[in-house]
Amino acid sequence: MGQLSTRETVWAIVKASSGNLVEWFDFYIYAFFSVYFAEQFFTGTGQTGAFMQAAGVFFIGFLMRPVGGYIFGRISDRFGRKDAMVVSILMMGFGSLCLAALPTAATVGAWAPVLLLLVRCIQGIAVGGEYGSTATYMSEIAQPGRRGFFSSFQYVTLIGGQLLASLLAVIMTHTLGGDQITAGWWRLPFVIGAVAALVSLWLRSGLTETTSKSDRHHEGAGTFREVWHHQRSFWVVFGITCIGSLTFYTFSTYMQKYLINTGGFSKGDVADTMPVCLFVFMLMQPVIGAISDKIGRKNSMLIFAVAMIVLPVPVLNAIGRQTSLFDAGLLIILAMFFLSFYTSISGIVKAEMFPAYIRGLGVGFTYAIGNSLFGGSAEYVALFMKQHGFGEVFPWYVTVVAVFGLIAVLFMHDNREHSTIDNPGGSAYGKRPATAS
Repeated sequence: MGQLSTRETVWAIVKASSGNLVEWFDFYIYAFFSVYFAEQFFTGTGQTGAFMQAAGVFFIGFLMRPVGGYIFGRISDRFGRKDAMVVSILMMGFGSLCLAALPTAATVGAWAPVLLLLVRCIQGIAVGGEYGSTATYMSEIAQPGRRGFFSSFQYVTLIGGQLLASLLAVIMTHTLGGDQITAGWWRLPFVIGAVAALVSLWLRSGLTETTSKSDRHHEGAGTFREVWHHQRSFWVVFGITCIGSLTFYTFSTYMQKYLINTGGFSKGDVADTMPVCLFVFMLMQPVIGAISDKIGRKNSMLIFAVAMIVLPVPVLNAIGRQTSLFDAGLLIILAMFFLSFYTSISGIVKAEMFPAYIRGLGVGFTYAIGNSLFGGSAEYVALFMKQHGFGEVFPWYVTVVAVFGLIAVLFMHDNREHSTIDNPGGSAYGKRPATAS
């Protein structure tokens, strides 16, 4: 693949990231609308029991991400990034369409929660495969010297999908009301997600492939055995993913419940505030991504890791004591600013540690393991501690994980000298010689 012009690069980024936005929108509308349909699938448990079981299904979707990361990582490395992204968006759209048409317990009895779980597993696999494929593609298609800026749009669309899901929930709540949504309008967001997936499928079908035939036919292409020969890359990616995912879900999805449970703010006011915070967070991504192109990815990650050691305890405690939701929102945005030094370069910083023939699997599978363990569990761990009377321990838990994240960052190399994308022959990440078949 020759170097694309700026216009061609931008258009490729738009087409690739469109699927990322749709997949995360589809994944998160379940979280926002499950409060309306949970009791229709989980009967005989009461509202709290139904909410817990619906949340359990959401968490199982996270646990399926490593499966998706492995499957689509292999597809990405052996058949190309484009094929992996096309299949993942097709699978996610199919899952959304199935959710829109799922029968409830009133129709099929005990099969209703089983079918719900099955469909969410399909979506979990799809979104698990989306990250690695999109991260590697956007990192490779970006122009040298501007890879941080262009690849930051992965999290622009990731946050954007989450933001659109929350905005749709706010709009439908204010226009239709809870009773009508419960009566059947909860299916509409899943229909919207399925239609949006078709649009993204059309856009992605015209993508330019970034892998070469020799990389796809490499004897070790898409094998975990080959990934394991790059253990430094594996453990660094795993370490930074653990703290990155934990803090991302702490200051985005968990904040809604923290402001209600600990801050004492009303659900309606919090529902109106969090989209504003997410919007500001989204706008930060390309700015911080561009900064990483100037100061280097390792320096950006050092800023993030040190901030996540220093900030969680005082910031979370301060948010919990606020009487003004505006002030609490400013504190959340402060945390999101330093979090952006990770999210804006989350894809590129990992892609630059693996050679092309295992980049999809190395990034996608390794990320999915850390994300499912620490990202998917963040809200549950925080609520568990709160429920058992030691909620003040959670910020210290985040700090401890951040210490291990800092250790991982210290083992990184400066991408300006050791990027496997820009300097494939000069990487210091334990490259293992092998021949192409």
